[in-house]
Amino acid sequence: QVQLVESGGGMVQAGGSLRLSCAASGRTFSVYHMGWFRQAPGKERDFVAAITWSGGTTYYADSVKGRFTISRDNAKNTVYLQMNSLKPEDTAVYYCAAATGSVNYYYDRAYRYWGQGTQVTVSS
Repeated sequence: QVQLVESGGGMVQAGGSLRLSCAASGRTFSVYHMGWFRQAPGKERDFVAAITWSGGTTYYADSVKGRFTISRDNAKNTVYLQMNSLKPEDTAVYYCAAATGSVNYYYDRAYRYWGQGTQVTVSS
């Protein structure tokens, strides 16, 4: 199995930027597709972005396209989420997750391993 630990969350004003990191340990990181999801209070967990095991393909929710960028460094066992032009509606707990095989990247149940989450708060 793989253990995931997110970091980089915090509080930022609208229009600002944050970079989230998700460090993986355990089994070979490079075999996993990685995703970022978020959950705001009282709402369901939503897909944010995903990246294939090789880093060759990325996927984004429409709400973050053009503002967020997912990337990975397999040598460092880390996946990143660069978040720019943040909006108050981006406020949520952000989770990274890992999946293998042929999956629907947008579906949270496709991911087997999850981190504990990191809080992102965007003030207006």
